Formats: sequence, C-alpha cells, structure tokens
Amino acid sequence: MPQARKNQISLSDTSYYHCVSRCVRQSFLCGKDKLTGQSYEHRRGWVESRLLFLGSVFAIDIAAFAVMNNHTHLVLFVDNNLAESWSKKEVVTRWHQLHKGTLLTQKFLRGKKLSECEQATVDQITEVYRRRLYDISWFMRNLNEYIAREANKEDECKGRFWEGRFKSQALLDERAVLACMAYVDLNPVRAGIENTPETSKHTSIFKRIHDLKSGKQPESLLQFVGNHRQKGPVGIPFSFIDYCELVHCTGRCVRQGKTGFIKAKENSILKSIGFNPEQWLSLTIEFERYFFTAAGSEQVMQQFKRSTKHQRIRGMANAKVLFKHT
Repeated sequence: MPQARKNQISLSDTSYYHCVSRCVRQSFLCGKDKLTGQSYEHRRGWVESRLLFLGSVFAIDIAAFAVMNNHTHLVLFVDNNLAESWSKKEVVTRWHQLHKGTLLTQKFLRGKKLSECEQATVDQITEVYRRRLYDISWFMRNLNEYIAREANKEDECKGRFWEGRFKSQALLDERAVLACMAYVDLNPVRAGIENTPETSKHTSIFKRIHDLKSGKQPESLLQFVGNHRQKGPVGIPFSFIDYCELVHCTGRCVRQGKTGFIKAKENSILKSIGFNPEQWLSLTIEFERYFFTAAGSEQVMQQFKRSTKHQRIRGMANAKVLFKHT
C-alpha cells in the first residue's frame, strides 16, 4: 500500500529527495510513437523549461534531472530556511507567478491600504503560501499539471496523463545523494538512448557540461560547493569537476557493459567517498530497484524509520551492502 506523502518527507532527516513521475499506459511524454510515427521530442523542452522556471520560484533547488520518453527523474533540494527568510511581499509575489491568489493578496501587492481584518487574513494566507513554496508535492503538482494540460491540448484529448502519484525517495546522506544524481544523469545512457553523458540532452549533466564551457556553473541548478564547510554556501558538497569526470567515466562503463571497471583517476574519487567500483556501478545502474522510500546507509535509514514512524523500510539489506564503507 502506498505511504502517505507526509511519511515520505522528513526535512529533519534530509533536504534531498529523488522524485519520479511516469505517464499512464500508452501515453508519450517524449520520444517517438512507433505505431503512428508521431514525434513528441519537443516536449522534452517543455518539461525542462517548466522545471527550471519552478526552481526559480520555489525554495526548492534542482540538483539533477533527466527527461525520458515516458517519465521524468528529479533530485530536489528543499531549502525551507530560505523560504522562512522571505518577506511577506516576496512570498506573495512568488506565488502569484504560479497562481492568481486571492482578491486580498492582489490588493496587498498593489500596495492598497488594508483594514486590520484584511491584513490579518493576508498574513494567514501568506504563511500558507510560504509552506507551499517549499513543499515537494506542490512543486510536482505545478510541474505535472502544466505538462499534462499542454500534452492533452496538443493531443486534442482529455483525461489522465500521469500516474496517480509521483514516487519519492528520501536521500539520507551525501553518498546517497551523489549516487542518485549519477543514476539520474546516466538514465539516457543506461537506456541506450545516448552513448555518453555529454550528448544526453535534457539532463542536468548535459546542462552542467555545456555551461562549464563558459566557465561557470548553471544558476538554475543547485551548485557544487566543494568540500562541506560549516556556514558555507548551500550546495552539493563535492567538486563539480570530479563529479563530471566520475559520471562521464561511469557512463562509458555502463554503456559498454564493463561492470566493476573504473579508470584509475575516477577510482580515487570513489575511494574518497567510500565506494568501490562494484558498489558504485550497482547503484548507478539499479538505484530505484534497490531502494524505495529512502536511500542511504543503514544507520541513517534506521533514523529515518524512527522519524517517520514507519514499521519497516524496504531496502535495508541493500543499504548494508551497497553503502558499506570500503
């Protein structure tokens, strides 16, 4: 039985989540329908543009993404502290980029004088908006509903486009985050759609590599900030160059079927984060198969289990093997 969303999200345990949305049977998000010859490739651009736009509105950063033929993969970072720092005006302004709001919030943004009762109501509504702006469910809703409407309009039909719920996995430690990001970035390679990460359009690794040519990281994605430092900038605590090299090498290994083989330079990176090549390739090929509600070491999964009041967490045995320090 599916778990309630509140039992899958625990910001006290982690800010990182892997979200997967799949189309219903015989619906094409992207790709080409072999029966009709209809191409839906242009929809990849829809998804990427909408995703990056939402990342600029919500207090949710995009660490990794991949737009596949009939599903999407996202690794999201929830920055609730950022949302709490926003003024009331900024919260309402951001929300109005997505929804009309109410007559009172529209009046508030126009700078019109509000009565004491009206101001109290606006204050209450603003706090509701603030919570929604760091809520993964609202983020996914604003992504998937938009794409579904556009697709149904183009197909001249009505009805459900996505499966009932998106899948959510809590990424409980830095190693789980890195492995899941690589899994997401390598999805087109693993599926045989592309040969290398640098040719995998509509993925975060493609965008990062493309922007690297101009000498900077993409502002629309969560930044790599190097080694973790207290009071340092919010971001992924790894070297961007190391990550790109590791994903590139892993992609070639996955594509050529050379399981358990990583070049010497990349092997040193794996050692620094506590993986051996076999563990790393297993995770980056079959991450979703090994983990369900959450992913990480056995210790952090046990903590997540207590925090979310789960009776059991599937994937605990895999955590013992795949996240065992080498």
